Amino acid sequence: MRTPPKPRFIMRQSLTRKDFRTRHQKLRPLRYRQSGQNSVDMDFGEKETMSSLKIYPERDTTQLLFASDNHGHIAEKLNEAGVRFEKWQTEAELAPGAAQEDVIAAYQSDIDRLISEEGYQTVDVVSLDSSNPKKDELRKIFLSEHRHSEDEVRFFVAGEGLFSLHIEDKVYEVLCRQGDLISVPANTPHWFDMGPNPNFIAIRLFNNPEGWVANYSGDTIADRFNRLEN
Repeated sequence: MRTPPKPRFIMRQSLTRKDFRTRHQKLRPLRYRQSGQNSVDMDFGEKETMSSLKIYPERDTTQLLFASDNHGHIAEKLNEAGVRFEKWQTEAELAPGAAQEDVIAAYQSDIDRLISEEGYQTVDVVSLDSSNPKKDELRKIFLSEHRHSEDEVRFFVAGEGLFSLHIEDKVYEVLCRQGDLISVPANTPHWFDMGPNPNFIAIRLFNNPEGWVANYSGDTIADRFNRLEN
């Protein structure tokens, strides 16, 4: 078995536009729209801090096909669609602004496991809070539907973010919170919302040595679906 190359560790405590190398930068106006509540397979609890999954038909945001905040049910449903979703346990208390070495050290064994399994070449730490003067610009970069030529792996050390995955004829809205790891398969159309007041730390792992490279589809589908309100 070939030993994967030693990953590069890149520190990005505060994101700027240059961190995102894109082949298409045309972004469309954004708006918030709350999808309808006609639903099946609902098993939501009462806690607001839980992760959640909602599934809609791609052309009908009023028809909720599935909804759950049960982590096991979420992982099972996403696994059926080829998406890896895990809960990582740790007692480390980290907040936006934490040093990269502290974040990496807290999750080193899990990072090593993923590198061994998938051969990731680049690992970095993203930390962003609501005081960032470019937060609106950065939010828009992720909000249009795009693909990556490699898996996009993100582990939420703190805070939250909303991944929307366009898989076949459905849209999977995955609200990721602290402790969640999600791996979006290569070439899966998706978008990500950090909300108007971002406050999160995420560890990212890449097969591509260049890091985050997006290929935008030009489809406006993301405009019809939910936004993260924080």
